[in-house]
Amino acid sequence: MQTMNFAVVGAGAWGTAFAVHLARLGHGVTLLPRRIEQAVVLSANRENIEYLPGVALPFELGISGDWGATLDDAAVAFLACPVQALRSTMERVRKERKSSQAAPLFVSLAKGLELGSHLRPTEVIAAVESGASAGFLTGPTNAAEVAQGLPAAMLLACKSQAGLAGVQAAISSATLRVYTSDDTAGAEYGAALKNIYAIAAGCADGLHLGDNAKASLLTRALAEMVRVGTALGARVETFYGLSGFGDLVATCHGDWSRNREFGQRVGEGARVRDLLANRRTVVEGYLTTEAFYGLCGRRGIDAPILREVQAVLFRDKPPREAMLALMTRGLKEESRFS
Repeated sequence: MQTMNFAVVGAGAWGTAFAVHLARLGHGVTLLPRRIEQAVVLSANRENIEYLPGVALPFELGISGDWGATLDDAAVAFLACPVQALRSTMERVRKERKSSQAAPLFVSLAKGLELGSHLRPTEVIAAVESGASAGFLTGPTNAAEVAQGLPAAMLLACKSQAGLAGVQAAISSATLRVYTSDDTAGAEYGAALKNIYAIAAGCADGLHLGDNAKASLLTRALAEMVRVGTALGARVETFYGLSGFGDLVATCHGDWSRNREFGQRVGEGARVRDLLANRRTVVEGYLTTEAFYGLCGRRGIDAPILREVQAVLFRDKPPREAMLALMTRGLKEESRFS
């Protein structure tokens, strides 16, 4: 395997875990926290106590506050920041890069849509760094499990396939199998929508509706994901893969899922504003719900589960009333798109 130089921008749980994975493979990897203070603490402790406790950072993993030098030396830059911070992160990347050489391949690890613009992560990257190659890495990957070296599979999506096989081979291992796709839109829409449905699944857990209800909800969520995604230009088969069904299953069932846990607390009766106040970690599905609600409304796309989640989160609709609204909709024949 040919070694490569990687930069991982953002030192939350997932950015740290993926950097650990890359360093374990013998690549040149530098983790770039957004705050210099965090870089100092991580370098001293060799552990991300705040976001990924219990995982030792390998000596081979570099940690730096010098974004410019690191990005100039990187073949691929993985952007591990919340999707609503992706634009400002890319603006900083563009400002701090010193080299006049071609930009690295930028690969987003953020899942969601930008508020207002409704842009996908790769579209945000392209809007800031015109002409740069942009990809998206997604799939059912709990950060702690990846950091521990437990088996997982992911999808690396990029519109341009040139050179992608080399990156695929470089980041794959006996514990992380990476597939590729040129359906970037499908990968990004699936990864974003599953966070919304994870909030709905968490609400079902909080309401103690049972396994039958949750299984039915997720089946209809997958159908809605396909309907919304294909209406926005993505391919059907992508949603039955790792970025759609795979991530949906993991995020809606995992105890570690921030979106599922957030939905469960809402279902149990907690107020949304109280849950969001002073959070250390981001619930990506919250603002993604609002972004997709606006996009689907603008495009005339029917998405009942999304609509009810938005009503619960932004219009104070009781979760039990939202579930009842879904159960009493007009009856119809089952199909993937109905």
